[in-house]
Amino acid sequence: MTLTVSRVTDPTVCYAIRHEVFVGEQNVHVDLERDELDDTAVHLLAHDGNQPVGAARIVIDGDTGKIGRVCVLKDLRNNGFGSALIREALAILDDTPGITRAALGAQIDALGFYGKLGFSAYGEVFDDAGIDHRMMELRLDT
Repeated sequence: MTLTVSRVTDPTVCYAIRHEVFVGEQNVHVDLERDELDDTAVHLLAHDGNQPVGAARIVIDGDTGKIGRVCVLKDLRNNGFGSALIREALAILDDTPGITRAALGAQIDALGFYGKLGFSAYGEVFDDAGIDHRMMELRLDT
């Protein structure tokens, strides 16, 4: 396994992975998976060797970098790809002037995953595309 995560200027492969995971696997309505934020987001693509295996995006909002659309192909989960995507997103946010906080809307089943990466949950459970989520944050200003 050769794990790499990189920014991409053409998010077409990211969209394909997101579609497979969110629409195909999790039954998110196709009209909800992509939105206007994709146009300005930083897109990340994870590879195992030459095979694309996961994706994420970062949207900047004031002093917050919102990490979202984090996904790894079903057969390749629990191999460190999701953690690598989050670590790369955090590195990018750490290098972005004025960003003091990373935030994300975590599916309830993923709270432990993000907690191990330093995120803390806050607020109430909310529905996003038919899936229960909670907001999580990580302060970057040290």
